[in-house]
Amino acid sequence: MGIVNVTPDSFYPESRTASTDVALARGRDFFARGADVVDVGGESTRPGATPVSESDELARVVPVIEGLAPLGIVSVNTQKESVARAALAAGAQILNDESCSLADVAGERGAGYVAMHRLHPTITPGDALYGDVVADVLDFLARAARRARAAGVRDLWLDPGIGFNKTTEHNLALLAHLGDVVAVAREAGAKVLVGTSRKRFLGDLADAPLAVEDRLEGSLASAAWAMLCGVDLVRVHDVAPTLYARELIARPLAEVTS
Repeated sequence: MGIVNVTPDSFYPESRTASTDVALARGRDFFARGADVVDVGGESTRPGATPVSESDELARVVPVIEGLAPLGIVSVNTQKESVARAALAAGAQILNDESCSLADVAGERGAGYVAMHRLHPTITPGDALYGDVVADVLDFLARAARRARAAGVRDLWLDPGIGFNKTTEHNLALLAHLGDVVAVAREAGAKVLVGTSRKRFLGDLADAPLAVEDRLEGSLASAAWAMLCGVDLVRVHDVAPTLYARELIARPLAEVTS
């Protein structure tokens, strides 16, 4: 899943697109390189980001979705019901919902739906008190899956929300237990999406913290690990190198199973 941020303030400056034309060009390039899905978002969810009005978010994402939808599967990354509905009407096929509150919209429209674990956005990682982060996230996702199914969602994805309201230790624990996330999803007949791309915890693992521009290696390593754990889709800024990593993983696995 390639990320197209139609925003001026996303946490990775290179991912920002200043206009509809630039966003369309990036999305076309991702599809041309082999991305399975292009995820279009018009509001940054990084800590401290300025909220975007409904009208501004609509103006950002709808033209991009209309332009990209004929080329492949497009998802919309939003937490607003009005934007979700407009995006699906414009041709988006998946609703990527970081608020985990829009299952009814996806079910009503017959769209794919990503339910992500996230505590309230105002809760900082240091304040996020988990009894056991892995157990808490697995329980949350199992309940989210039941709600989505009850709302009529057929094409369901579960996302453990790595990097959202979580410390480095929380994120590493979830990565270590991605197999358990996959198991919970499979029990619900769902798939798993994971997004670690260029996130801060990857930079914090180095001897000296790495800036976002220097986190490609960590992004690729964590994406490869997710694939080996059975994750179905990885959400990334760097489509071409991630696809290359997937190919390197797939070849020996194919030989082992042939």
